[in-house]
Amino acid sequence: MPIRLAIQQRVIPAYRVPFLELLSSQPNLELGVFAGAPRENERINYVKQISHVDFHFSNNIHILKGGFYFCVQPSFNNWIRQWDPDILIVEANPRYLSTTGVVKWMSRNFKPVLGWGLGVPQYTGMLSNIRNNSRQKFLSAFSGMIAYSQLGAKQYIQAGFCSDQVFIAKNATAPAPSTLPPQRMDFSESRKPIILYVGRLQKRKRIDSLIRVCGQLPEKLQPELWIVGEGEIRSELEMLAESIYPNTKFWGEKFGNELESIFIKADLFVLPGTGGLAVQQAMSFALPVIVAEGDGTQSDLVNQTNGWNISPNDENQLFATVLEALSVPEIMREKGYAGYQTVKNDVNIENMVSVFLEAVTETLSRKTQK
Repeated sequence: MPIRLAIQQRVIPAYRVPFLELLSSQPNLELGVFAGAPRENERINYVKQISHVDFHFSNNIHILKGGFYFCVQPSFNNWIRQWDPDILIVEANPRYLSTTGVVKWMSRNFKPVLGWGLGVPQYTGMLSNIRNNSRQKFLSAFSGMIAYSQLGAKQYIQAGFCSDQVFIAKNATAPAPSTLPPQRMDFSESRKPIILYVGRLQKRKRIDSLIRVCGQLPEKLQPELWIVGEGEIRSELEMLAESIYPNTKFWGEKFGNELESIFIKADLFVLPGTGGLAVQQAMSFALPVIVAEGDGTQSDLVNQTNGWNISPNDENQLFATVLEALSVPEIMREKGYAGYQTVKNDVNIENMVSVFLEAVTETLSRKTQK
């Protein structure tokens, strides 16, 4: 009999679809997915259905915001009872209030639940002890964890999971490249280098820093700056660029072939703030990358061989690193090719699917042995 696997998320962003489609295509696996819509101001490009996946679209209820944000998914409990999976993978976030009741139902029916998340950073400040203890209790109900990174896995083990209960599925949005890396032209007086940013336009992404840095570079190295994405601060960024670095182009959101052509034409990918799953996609096009270390996932992906890791709030370091990269195009090309090899051999959705299957089969096997 095929394994019935259920996956819960608050939202399924469009970038997660290739992974879920590949997972659903695995033999002897039936996949059900439960998720809903984001808050309107989040500007997430999300989906309501996925080919060949039994997708239940939820009515998410969003409560408060910021550090007091919670989400309720009222139909989650009924869906899980009707779909009746052999094993469930949930987003390991205690702010999603419907999850606890579903995990209890799974436990009463001797069905394992795996968490999937970034890790367990410790809360600090007011009520930190209560919040840390509450999350510890939340995590203790899981049979194991799937971490996005080595750092996340280490934190889950420190939180009390055995090492064989923690699986590392390095976060990926793109498959292993099946074609040779693009051949890029050298810079010249008639061809300026192109620096690319792809992602949501949010303050925490520090795109304003990137615009200022480009304006401070020596004139002969000043690039075309391409910004792909949408978000609540687009108008602010456009005004800033117009005043200090007009050689900035805002593309809006791009997907598929349009986005691929942009990756191919660019010379350097820069993520000046936190987050950013487009890094792995950029590397699949042999782009050297400069990324600010944020949630720990970048450290598994970017190293001295294939790019540069910098601090997320150090504009001077961002300037020095961009200057270093543009000053020696040969090193940029070498790092880009190394990044291409990283995605081809290690960080891709094929390997991510493989880890999920391993986590599911090993967890079910342990349940059977008990």
